Amino acid sequence: MGFADFLGFAFIQRAYLAGSFIAVLCAMLGLFLVLRRFSLIGDGLSHVSFGGIALGLFLGLEPLWVALPISVAASSLILVLSRRARLYGDAAIAIVSSSGIALGVVLASLAGGFNVDLMSYLFGNILAVSPVETYLSVLLSAVVLAVIAFLYHDLFSVAFDEEYATVSGIRTGAVNILLATLTAVSVVLAVKVVGVMLVSALLVLPAVSALQVARGFRGALLLSSCIAVLSVLVGITVSFLADIPAGGTVVLVNLLVFFVLLAWKRIR
Repeated sequence: MGFADFLGFAFIQRAYLAGSFIAVLCAMLGLFLVLRRFSLIGDGLSHVSFGGIALGLFLGLEPLWVALPISVAASSLILVLSRRARLYGDAAIAIVSSSGIALGVVLASLAGGFNVDLMSYLFGNILAVSPVETYLSVLLSAVVLAVIAFLYHDLFSVAFDEEYATVSGIRTGAVNILLATLTAVSVVLAVKVVGVMLVSALLVLPAVSALQVARGFRGALLLSSCIAVLSVLVGITVSFLADIPAGGTVVLVNLLVFFVLLAWKRIR
């Protein structure tokens, strides 16, 4: 089978399209999260999305549509707990994360165990992405990327120096809520690519890889996006040809790129 024949499969085209959009989205947001030292929020929200997906499957509804508002609400709850309950960020994330996992496990038990659909979200299955999920991924990714572009300077200022941003008149509280909300949307979309267990890797690895060699923030954004898209495309291709899980393959390619750039940085 030639590469042209491989690209002729509709499910491969959907996987490439949805995966590329989600990869760029996660790479850009991940860079802001890494600089804010807020990387663990992706892991916490992925566990919450697991509970939302389980609820959607339990009710017979579209899982992503159910998981989306639940994850967005959880992102705001993390910020509220860290501020008003005087909890450190990682403690607030742990509380919300464990709650999401608990909800998912209970609902799976009530539904008679982990079915095939829930397992595909748990470990990711981008090759099985449906046309509806593809359109949803592209649409939401485009909206989030447009918001990032529109509020780029505010996000940039808060990421590097929140106190200076506050003094400059930027509403840092609103920006933090927006960043958490955009992350929640990204996490829900990325669950289909790499699964609940590996979402944080898709947010963090391209960003930290780009920071090894990039000379400026814009360069880091561009390089992070390129690394993420390359990893997704290579991971999907290898997983199909080698008949191995796509989510794990995408993350392993990301990890390989990170170590290559780290070694290049040290040699240079």
